[in-house]
Amino acid sequence: MTTPEPWLRGPIPGIASELQPVAHALSQAREDLPLAAGPLTLDELWVRPGGAASVGYHVRHLAGSLDRLFGYARGESLSREQLAALRAEGEPGDPPADAATLLAGAEDAIARAVAQLAATPPESLGDERLVGRAALPSTVRGLLFHAAEHTQRHVGQVITTAKIVRGLRLGSPTA
Repeated sequence: MTTPEPWLRGPIPGIASELQPVAHALSQAREDLPLAAGPLTLDELWVRPGGAASVGYHVRHLAGSLDRLFGYARGESLSREQLAALRAEGEPGDPPADAATLLAGAEDAIARAVAQLAATPPESLGDERLVGRAALPSTVRGLLFHAAEHTQRHVGQVITTAKIVRGLRLGSPTA
């Protein structure tokens, strides 16, 4: 028998019941990412099949998005470092980031997000927050739940793109 998905394992200790769905989604991402991206070569991580975004981009973007969205939930604006990281998400780097490096960044972002969930008082979930230069309205709840949904969306892209890349041998020097 396989282990049930995180949402079927019961509450995550230290997280308010109102935030369990966010914590469960982040736990699922934490488990799925290394299985999908971990075995990929550098070429496979950064190839863009049919012009689609690379696996490397999706892993880096979900980590950066968690950082940015959880920052907004704290009532912060984006820093210069966050803006620079956002601009560089799709670039492999020199040398290119490998799976271990990308996954460590995602794991760190997820761990920080879960720690913030544990420290978030449920009574603050309705607090208003402003997002981006346009100062669009949201709430702490809206930002945290969107961060979970957004993370899961990109994990799905990682899983699908990794399967395509491996199945078509894209990124292989002989492909």
